[in-house]
Amino acid sequence: MPAHVLTEIEAVLAAAGEPLHYGESARRVLARGAWTTTGRDPAGIVNAYLSQHIGEQGSTARFERIGRGLVGLRAWTALGPNGMASAQRPTPAPREPDPADAPPPPESTTDDGDATLSFSDAAERVLDRSAGQKPMHYREITRQVLDLGLVHTRSRTPAVTLYAQIRAETERATKRGETPRFVKVGPGLFVLARWKRHGLAYEIDQHNAAVRRQLHDRLLDMPPAAFEALIGQLLIKLGFDDVAVTDLTGDGGIDVRGTLVVGDVIRTRMAVQVKRWRQNVQAPIVQQVRGSLGAHEQGLIITTSGFSAGAREEARRANAVPVALMDGEQLVALLVQHDLGVRRNPQHLLELGEADEDAE
Repeated sequence: MPAHVLTEIEAVLAAAGEPLHYGESARRVLARGAWTTTGRDPAGIVNAYLSQHIGEQGSTARFERIGRGLVGLRAWTALGPNGMASAQRPTPAPREPDPADAPPPPESTTDDGDATLSFSDAAERVLDRSAGQKPMHYREITRQVLDLGLVHTRSRTPAVTLYAQIRAETERATKRGETPRFVKVGPGLFVLARWKRHGLAYEIDQHNAAVRRQLHDRLLDMPPAAFEALIGQLLIKLGFDDVAVTDLTGDGGIDVRGTLVVGDVIRTRMAVQVKRWRQNVQAPIVQQVRGSLGAHEQGLIITTSGFSAGAREEARRANAVPVALMDGEQLVALLVQHDLGVRRNPQHLLELGEADEDAE
């Protein structure tokens, strides 16, 4: 393994002051002109060099994997007592991480042990405490989150994790046509969305909220068979295989059956009951669904309304077959996320569409 290639990668990362994807590192190394290759995949070669170096050197390696494809200098992740980079090591400039490159969110627990906060929930609490509703950099948010003991984490890069969670949550909310909790107002700078009650983004949020209400109203007016077919389409979008809408009579309360597939590895047979109701679903419905399950099946109830406290308690009752619950708000959010019954323009402005436009 040419040592000078690793030196060039190290120089590129130091100059960037932030983690880079190995493909971007390869591009910058080649642009410096200190390394050339006749290989068709320079990024793959750089990734191989990095993997070999990290594998051989372990904790003494100059580099470390931050997430999928993302590489940084190990010196950057030496943390002091407050969870930020220690004074003895160089601190990277603020980075704009991709949530797809971040490691899975670690388990987090508050100091009092009575509640669990995600990084994004803790970030909201920190911003709520800030004076004057001023933008705050995600690294400063992270520092305060850790100093206040809102999150305990095993992550060596807590600021990266916090940023990734905020960005992933924001992108998910935007795709669902919902108002996100956070608004990015500059490089690494965030405010709470509820602080901003004017401008184009706010007008789009208000418009999309109205479209979601219209979609919900349309669901209530759909014929039963059309509603069940729409739920079948949604389940396919969510990763179900072998989705079958059952006969409208004699189905034992089950409307749709399918197999939830996760990563081509986990397969869970699901029996789904849909309720196009205005009133809340009560505990006896949960019991009915549980009693209608076949061997090795789990249950799911999808409703346009909500669930009573008793229904939710029954659904999570210990030593009973699990029954998942999806209320009307969650249903509309997922339909919008998967473009069922709505269309969107490049600015994420929603308009109603026809559900059968998306039929396979």
